[in-house]
Amino acid sequence: MITNFDIGDIVQMKKQHPCGSYQWEVIRLGADIKIKCVGCGRLVMLPRSKFQKDAKKVVEAQNKE
Repeated sequence: MITNFDIGDIVQMKKQHPCGSYQWEVIRLGADIKIKCVGCGRLVMLPRSKFQKDAKKVVEAQNKE
């Protein structure tokens, strides 16, 4: 379960997407989290609680300046 993530971060999910990728980019934050598959570009919206439960780790954090 991860708690620290931001827009633009690449996260690894527990389950594999049908295209074969485990990595997703965070597009939108709020009560629902919108993520985009790095492999095929599919957009999915998940409730925050389900996203936090299913995400394993932040693979690549977006740099803030």
